[in-house]
Amino acid sequence: MQKNTFRFSESFETERGAVLENLELAYCTSGSYRAGMRVVWACHALTASADVCDWWPDLFGEGKTFDPKKEFIICVNIPSSCYGSTGPLHLDEKTGTSYFKNFPQLTIRDVVRCFVALRKNLGIEKIDVLIGGSMGGYQALEWAVLEPNICERLIVVATSARESAWGIAIHTAQRLAIETDLTFGENRADAGARGLKTARAIGMLTYRSYEAFNQTQADTDERTDDFRVSGYIHYQGDKLVQRFNAYSYWFLTKMMDSHNLGRGRGGVEAALQSITAKTLCIGITTDFLCPIAEQQFLAQHIRGAAFVEINSPFGHDGFLVEGKLIGEKIVGWVGK
Repeated sequence: MQKNTFRFSESFETERGAVLENLELAYCTSGSYRAGMRVVWACHALTASADVCDWWPDLFGEGKTFDPKKEFIICVNIPSSCYGSTGPLHLDEKTGTSYFKNFPQLTIRDVVRCFVALRKNLGIEKIDVLIGGSMGGYQALEWAVLEPNICERLIVVATSARESAWGIAIHTAQRLAIETDLTFGENRADAGARGLKTARAIGMLTYRSYEAFNQTQADTDERTDDFRVSGYIHYQGDKLVQRFNAYSYWFLTKMMDSHNLGRGRGGVEAALQSITAKTLCIGITTDFLCPIAEQQFLAQHIRGAAFVEINSPFGHDGFLVEGKLIGEKIVGWVGK
């Protein structure tokens, strides 16, 4: 995948009224776009990057469901992240220092408006497949509503039409964890690192399932401390701290909270009914962060949409872990 950068030539006003100058989008593509190419646009989840072949390798790659040798694949790092697009660590030209905690809060709708600008700049008039899982699904759904005539096929996995009270509660707890780190708020890139580790620990409890933890992390001896799963939680937290940023995590969870397809559109059902793309909604049986009832709701209200479920013990993370099974479902659906 080739790395690229798109800089807005004009200021960008957010849904909440803030203005960003010189907004940049980091994105990856499987080569250069030419008119008439088959386009697959992938939208990433919370802490992923624009390199979709890296974080969704069982679905994107040579010989996989979406092959960069055969189609134009594109994925954009969302603003507020720390993988190249404008975010809290970028320079605020008005102050001469990085934004840090003063970065404006963006919504999912803001992100999709950024995607639209990039689409037009690249000359893409049709997206053959628009796909996203979890937070990526929020973006894909928003786009299918915002530009109903652009996307031919829409595939969303482990996602919903609006952020649930359950999801907002989890994100609030994660932000509280970050805020308990007394370094959070300081103007440095590693501020809030210990809080971020705790926030990741909270997240891991929602990403996996009871079955998954018992299958992969249960102890086989009779120890009374230093449990395997405790080490796993520490490991996952440390790994995220090494590659991500607390400010980005804080703002991105706020962005997820903003997700509501029905805002200003007469409600969620009306928004879903405006989607014209042929749609596949995929749920994970053990996902209790975004249960399959959410995907069934999508399929119920999007005209002609199909719903399938993946039987997996991996909970919400099944949308990443079960890429091969998801690919099989997609191929079967496309063939119908």
